[in-house]
Amino acid sequence: MAQKRLRAVYMRGGTSKGLFFLREWLPADEVERETLLLRIMGSPDPYEKQIDGMGGATSSTSKVVIVSPSEREDSDVDYLFGQVSLDKASIDWSGNCGNLTSGVGPFALNQGLLDCPENGTATVRIWQLNISARIIAHVPVKHGEVQEEGNYLMDGVAFPGAEILLEYLSPCGEEDSLTPMFPTGNMMDNFDIPGIGKIEMTLINAANPTLFIHAHALGLTGNELQGDVNSDNALLEKAECIRAFGAVKMGLADTPEQATEKRPHTPKLAFLAKPSAYLSSGGKPIEPDQIDINARIFSMGKLHHAITGTGAIALSVAAALPGTLAEQLVAAHHNALLRIGHPSGRVEVGAVVERREQNWFVSKAIMSRSSRRLMEGFVFIPSEREL
Repeated sequence: MAQKRLRAVYMRGGTSKGLFFLREWLPADEVERETLLLRIMGSPDPYEKQIDGMGGATSSTSKVVIVSPSEREDSDVDYLFGQVSLDKASIDWSGNCGNLTSGVGPFALNQGLLDCPENGTATVRIWQLNISARIIAHVPVKHGEVQEEGNYLMDGVAFPGAEILLEYLSPCGEEDSLTPMFPTGNMMDNFDIPGIGKIEMTLINAANPTLFIHAHALGLTGNELQGDVNSDNALLEKAECIRAFGAVKMGLADTPEQATEKRPHTPKLAFLAKPSAYLSSGGKPIEPDQIDINARIFSMGKLHHAITGTGAIALSVAAALPGTLAEQLVAAHHNALLRIGHPSGRVEVGAVVERREQNWFVSKAIMSRSSRRLMEGFVFIPSEREL
């Protein structure tokens, strides 16, 4: 039986890559859709290589994005993100990808979901379905087309591109949100985790649910690169134990086992340290006066090669609030943007935070990324007998 084919666009967004689809290109039935997407990406693969699919065998390159015209008056497009497991037949729809968010505006414009201005900047209002949040993408355009080439360099991406400014509106929820910014009610908690001991951490809902701990809680310095961490299975197991424990405390899972099995994508776990010198994975020297804080973040059970976009946003919010672990570790800085050191270099992110009566409110967070369309056409899927 001949293979089926399906329209798709392969895009880089920030330090991630993934397959982008219009919703109308995919089956309406969610179970059928997920089965199809898994096979397209080459999952589940017991070898964790996704050789027989489009996935790139890392958490940063095993992603899918589904875009459609928005059903909301305040948005242009709806955007759904899926984190595809390498070795399991599952896609985690529980959170957003901050990096691939930068590709949503260009994709929507290229697909004609909204009019593209002749020159200047196209403003694309995005409704993020996974976390029910509004994001504004400011996409550069030239001669009526998305401008993808430019001089904006991102640490973690080898080549420059056009800068896309992203505004995450109310990344911690609106003032009347039923999801609290700090699920435990505390800026910082000291938990006694079975088999590990007491660990101080900040649990925050900002862009994605995120847990922040000190690097020394894992016996680390905060300067580690991917290879230093991902080669240590005992360390990875300890990190997952902490993440799963935090998921329960945040009300995201009933048990740690459920958190590990059902929602490996969120919450994210990051470890922090004060600024210190290190050599990035690309060989770039990072000096303490170039950053305000060192951060490393786990994604799908492994250390991320840079930093997740949503993790950077969560850190910028936490660092702006007195009493959090991040605020205690961040170097004194007077810039509007927080300079975060990560394995590939550094990134700058800003958060607009204000006190309203007895509560903190985050009106928006901002960050810049770049995006590029790598390929478009058709992906091929084996016959139904093999699905």
